[in-house]
Amino acid sequence: MKKLILVLCTICVLSSFTHKELTWVAIGDSITYLNDHKDETQNRLTKGYLTQVTEKLPYIHYINKGYNGWTSGGIADSFDKLNIPKGDVYTIFLGTNDWWQGRNIGTIDDYKNKTGNNTIYGSFRIILDKIKALNPDAKIILMTPLQRVDFVYVLDKNNNAYGSYRDKNGQTLEAVANAIASIGKLENIPVDDLYHNSGFTLDKMVKFKRLKDPATGVYTNYTYPKFIDIPFNPATDDYPYPKEAIGLTYDGLHPSDKGCAIIAKSVVKIMKAY
Repeated sequence: MKKLILVLCTICVLSSFTHKELTWVAIGDSITYLNDHKDETQNRLTKGYLTQVTEKLPYIHYINKGYNGWTSGGIADSFDKLNIPKGDVYTIFLGTNDWWQGRNIGTIDDYKNKTGNNTIYGSFRIILDKIKALNPDAKIILMTPLQRVDFVYVLDKNNNAYGSYRDKNGQTLEAVANAIASIGKLENIPVDDLYHNSGFTLDKMVKFKRLKDPATGVYTNYTYPKFIDIPFNPATDDYPYPKEAIGLTYDGLHPSDKGCAIIAKSVVKIMKAY
C-alpha cells in the first residue's frame, strides 16, 4: 500500500512539471527575423528574443514568421501567401516600419469597421481576423514597437534612418504604439508594451555614436542626444557604431543580446500563464 501511495505521489509530482507542448508563431519584422539570421547582424546578435523565450519555456516551440522591413500592411496583404501555420500562441510585433514608411495610423473605427488595409488599425484587424480563422482558440499577444535612435544598417551604411525622437509624416512612433495598445484593450488580449515599459529609452539604445566633429573632423564619441544634429555621410564616414557602442541595440534599432533578454523576459511573463 505504501509503495502504491509513493508511486501515485511520484506521478502527481511529475505531472505538475509536465507541460503541454505549445507552438508559438511569431509574426514580425526584422527584429523577429534576425533571431535566425544572425549573419545579417555580423553576429553582433548571438541570441535573439525567440531563442531566449524558448530557453526559459522549453515546452514552447517557435516558428519564425519575421520579415525584413515589413509593415503591418505588408503582412495583412500577403498573409495568405506567407504560409503562416496554425499555432497555439501568436505574437504580433510590428509597427516600427509602418511608422518609418509614413503609413497612416487611422482610428479605432478603422479597426472596428474593417475599413481595409489603408491604415495601421485596418491592417491589424485583417491580421487578427486571419489568425482567428486559423485557430479561434489561439492565444494572441500584441507587442508594441520599441523606441529607436539613429539606425545605420551594419551591412550597408546607405541604409539609415533617424530615430523616434522626431515625427515621421506628422506621426510619432509612440502614437503607433498607443494604437496597438488600444486594439489589445478593445479585444481584451495581452499587450506587451515595449515602447513604454521595457526600459528601451533613447539614452540606452547605444552607448555612443562615433561621428566626425564638424569643427575639427576628428572622430568623436557622442552620446544621445548630442549626436542628433551631427551629420553622418555614409559615403565617406566610418560605420558610427563600433562594437563597443552596443547598448540595448547594436545599430540604433535592432536589439542586442541584452536588449533581446529584456524583450524575452516580458514575453515569458505573459506566456508562462499558457
